Amino acid sequence: MSAPSRLVQVRQHVLKRNDIAARALRARFHEAGTYVVSLVSSPGAGKTAFLEKVLGSLRERWRVAALVGDLATDHDAQRLARAQVPVKQIITGTVCHLEADMIANALEGWPLEELDFLFLENVGNLVCPSSFDLGEDLRLVLFSVTEGEDKPLKYPTIFNTADVAIITKMDLAAATEFDAAAAHRSIESVRPDMDIFQLSAKTGEGMEAWLNFLQSRRRVPERER
Repeated sequence: MSAPSRLVQVRQHVLKRNDIAARALRARFHEAGTYVVSLVSSPGAGKTAFLEKVLGSLRERWRVAALVGDLATDHDAQRLARAQVPVKQIITGTVCHLEADMIANALEGWPLEELDFLFLENVGNLVCPSSFDLGEDLRLVLFSVTEGEDKPLKYPTIFNTADVAIITKMDLAAATEFDAAAAHRSIESVRPDMDIFQLSAKTGEGMEAWLNFLQSRRRVPERER
């Protein structure tokens, strides 16, 4: 058997194993009534700042928590802990994405039925995470105005596997001469009718519309019916 054939088989095995674990996670989340949101972006897109703002905004009304993936260090988890919600760091080492088994292991000791929202912040990468289901209800792909309007055209797979596109750092749009209409066209050409939000975690611009959308998506668990 040739080396390329072995690599394909190994990749198929890894993805199949992950899909099985993701289905089990999704069943756990649904049973507990926990709405799970994953976030994917390239490094520097403002993913952590965005999540910190979301956690801080939601915690007054909802029970929220976050799992954060990084190759090394727990700096992001420390930062998110300022929102005064439960946060755990997942150190992936050489793995460039989160996998369902990593999520399952990190959840040990956490009573899911006591969480309304769980956020999964993936490793900064727009390639590998596109193939790995984490059992989430909603996948967000973020890119900032500093990255250019054609980001969706360069990384179409992640936009095709995501549910919502978030354009971040809108407070820098004028300075970077960001063309919002062109960015929307790029997204539309890759994923027609995708929900798109433009916002700034720094100024709060656009955050209310996003939070209203998110809260409208959460299902009502059995215990609240």
